[in-house]
Amino acid sequence: MVMLGWKAGPEQYDPVELLSQAVAAEKAGFESINMSDHFHPWDESGQACYTWSWLGAAAARLNGIEIGTGVTCPILRYNPSIIAQAAATVERLNKGRVYLGVGTGEALNEYPVTGLWPDYRMRQDMLRESIELTRALWTGDTVTFDGEYYTTKKAKLYTAPERHIPIYVSSIVPESAFFAGYYGDGLITGANPPEIMRQILKNFEEGARESGKDPAQLPKQVEFFVAWTDDEDAAIDIFRQYWAGTMVHAMYTQNLYTPTMSATNGAIAGRDTIRGHMCISTDPDEHARYAQRFIDAGFDRLCFHDVSLDQYEFINAYGREVLPRIRERNRQRAEAVA
Repeated sequence: MVMLGWKAGPEQYDPVELLSQAVAAEKAGFESINMSDHFHPWDESGQACYTWSWLGAAAARLNGIEIGTGVTCPILRYNPSIIAQAAATVERLNKGRVYLGVGTGEALNEYPVTGLWPDYRMRQDMLRESIELTRALWTGDTVTFDGEYYTTKKAKLYTAPERHIPIYVSSIVPESAFFAGYYGDGLITGANPPEIMRQILKNFEEGARESGKDPAQLPKQVEFFVAWTDDEDAAIDIFRQYWAGTMVHAMYTQNLYTPTMSATNGAIAGRDTIRGHMCISTDPDEHARYAQRFIDAGFDRLCFHDVSLDQYEFINAYGREVLPRIRERNRQRAEAVA
């Protein structure tokens, strides 16, 4: 069955406001909350609270919804042992399930506080090692780890997770998807042209099979932008203010490390390009059809990131009119197949 999630945007909203939105999202019927983990926002006008503090607060307020990161970079500004401890603590606090989404990061969040930005291959290898160490610590065993990048000496999580925490690995291009399938328990990606998304899924599945896993059993999550509004210009303006940097591939590869650099590079995205990157409408059928594209492509976890003027209007409208449509359509399909 498809899981329908809400994207918490700490790069745009104050953490107290964001927590109120999360409570509303759970009440409206969203099943999962995805929270990005940034040190800097994408634009100077944005916000950037500490994600792990917020997740702890959210876990204490919420009543069973799944929560997770989308995504944490556990290799530079964080030591993976600390992320293992943080995720284990959130798992204990949250009534619902918890997942850990991880990736190789952006210089925007890593370079300002470390002065480090290794090349992609090194960062990917660091991520591989961090995943191995994290899983070892989650067992609750005493771990002495002598890796190429990380070392522990009789380290132990005295508050280990009680439930399995799946690690979803980010892949935004086909070239990294095999790695995600091989080392991850699931996939996290963003919206791309259909041919690129097909290749990402193909490579992810190949990596999963190579490591002895059944790719059909692994969650595949896609995050995409929507706007519950008929004011197209306003939605595009909000996107350009807070999120334009997300559209620039160089932000994920090059040493672009300030919000000003992000906004400057994001300015190349034209209004027509942005318009084609999301669903802007107050027609619930249009939103449901837009979401169905990703389900039909092979994704079983959708994460809706709204950029309209009123987050609560979006949350409530989706809860009343869009989420039920998506669920009913896919329930009928499942019954037809069965």
